[in-house]
Amino acid sequence: MTDVTATYYFRPRADTTPEAAAQALVEEETTGTWTDITTTTEYVRRLDGEVLSVEHSGKGYVTRVRYPAEIFEAGNIPQYLSVVAGNLFGLARLEAVRLLDVDFPDELVPFRGPKFGMEGVRRLIGTTDRPHVGTIIKPKVGLTPKDTAEVAYHAAVGGVDLIKDDETLTDQRFCPMDERLQAVMARLDDAKSETGRQVLYAVNISARADEIVERAEHAIDLGANMVMIDVITCGFTALQALGEAPSVKVPIHVHRTMHGAITRNPEHGIAMRPIARIVRMLGGDQLHTGTVSGKMSHDVSELKGDNAALTEAYFGLKPTFPVASGGLHPGKVATELKNLGMNIVLQAGGGIHGHPDGTEAGARAMRQAVDAFMAGVSAEEYAKDHYELAKALVTWGNR
Repeated sequence: MTDVTATYYFRPRADTTPEAAAQALVEEETTGTWTDITTTTEYVRRLDGEVLSVEHSGKGYVTRVRYPAEIFEAGNIPQYLSVVAGNLFGLARLEAVRLLDVDFPDELVPFRGPKFGMEGVRRLIGTTDRPHVGTIIKPKVGLTPKDTAEVAYHAAVGGVDLIKDDETLTDQRFCPMDERLQAVMARLDDAKSETGRQVLYAVNISARADEIVERAEHAIDLGANMVMIDVITCGFTALQALGEAPSVKVPIHVHRTMHGAITRNPEHGIAMRPIARIVRMLGGDQLHTGTVSGKMSHDVSELKGDNAALTEAYFGLKPTFPVASGGLHPGKVATELKNLGMNIVLQAGGGIHGHPDGTEAGARAMRQAVDAFMAGVSAEEYAKDHYELAKALVTWGNR
């Protein structure tokens, strides 16, 4: 492949044929405009896009289009998006349009990708094929640094592999990042001395793009062993800056807050697939992609494809670790693993901290649910001699 191929779902306006609508889309994103113009010369024509196919799908159509690689500035993700996901969303000939996927040629993927990737994160934790269990500090905002650290400690002793800030917690007065980070890492050291297990803490460094590398460096100087970025709100180039900075020598956990405004509508916007590809290219070591049974809306087949985009061979880049989060608890673990496989981080907030016996018991229950699945035993059967899991199933059920 030498050019860019993008796939869109669309519904044309009633007075526009599917073929004309697809042609309007590709012209808008390459050399065309709404009328004939005198400034289009013959040498410009080499940059015309091409409609490769138009097929009926559901209430609309799916089209594959080709964009000449020469239109793209290699390595410039904002410019890539201005072509494959630009003005087309406002075209009057389209009632709805959604970018489903995009394929790039080698010359347009000059990125280094994740520094650690899925296997690198596994090496830090010391696992091979076991799903990882993570938690989010809850409540998402409001705790003091000391109380945040206590929550982290109990989660770590209970058996989680990853603890993260939530997307809205950064450096507020009630819980300053420096104080919080140092307190958490000290308590994780205590947990490690007791259990022998390494636990990662993804401190949220989301900030202005021109400050984010400096904030990451500062966090690492204070002992951070992972950093987290809200990639949609911070911008893709903020992630790129972190991924390319030699000084950022810890994994990068990528949260996708605000993605639903872009991805949720099945007929309009941008699917998660292109976002997943970009995050992997730019250096995200972990990325939230969603659950099949949690509180957020997802299409299971789409989700499996999104995770595959993170983990399958792709331009020699290391795989990114998919993260399932949003409404998980021990009773949902089997459904997640049956559908998503072992290469997944099961991220539970309320499903750990809401356990009747507290955070430590909640973390144990999540690990027990994973152990049960890996042993080929139902959660109900395993709960007969694992009381933390038993209480979790009584509290939330098994689905």
